[in-house]
Amino acid sequence: MKLDPDHQKITAILAWLKDWLAPEHLKTLRPKLEFQTGILAAFALFASVLLGVTNCSTQGAIQQRLDEDLKHSLAEVVPADLYDNNLLQDTIKLPSAQYNIGAAETLVYRARKAGELTAVAFKFTAPDGYSGAIDMIIGINRNGEILGLRVLSHKETPGLGDKIELAKSNWILSFNSFSLENLSPNKWAVKKDGGQFDQFAGATITPRKSVQATYRSLQFFKDQKELLK
Repeated sequence: MKLDPDHQKITAILAWLKDWLAPEHLKTLRPKLEFQTGILAAFALFASVLLGVTNCSTQGAIQQRLDEDLKHSLAEVVPADLYDNNLLQDTIKLPSAQYNIGAAETLVYRARKAGELTAVAFKFTAPDGYSGAIDMIIGINRNGEILGLRVLSHKETPGLGDKIELAKSNWILSFNSFSLENLSPNKWAVKKDGGQFDQFAGATITPRKSVQATYRSLQFFKDQKELLK
């Protein structure tokens, strides 16, 4: 029976591979530098392929977890009865460098009810906390009033500055319902500076910088409001 050309090639390759992998042949190759380099390259290639496959298989799960965390954060600052749209899909990116809220552009999530804008939410940063940046998320209704404010991450001192977390104290809830219209600029400060908001014993910088960044985020909303509709 005559083999077709492709079958002949495959048979020849398998025969060559069998001879090449024969123990007596490998024994002669092992001392050679080229052989050792090739083995290392093969292992490196295998590791790269394995990492790539692992990354592809976990990327979807990681993104799903990130989306779930974001949905949870948005739910804490924008009440569900204010919107019937998908906040994650109704977004707009606006310039924000001049407001010093942590980014040159800020992604804003828009809440709508029957097509009408009811509120927005966005992340911002107080870049100058006592121990570093304080990442936060804010929900603001269409009148400019704070619906909710939460800390997403920080490096403030445990037992002192970490009272900005809702899990540690109710301080963060004291922002609810305030806006640029119902609280004068000089009141957007901690009480030690003549403002509205409490400071923490032994940790004034953390709440001070959080208040200042929140005020700047409200200014960002006010200035960009017409672009958010």
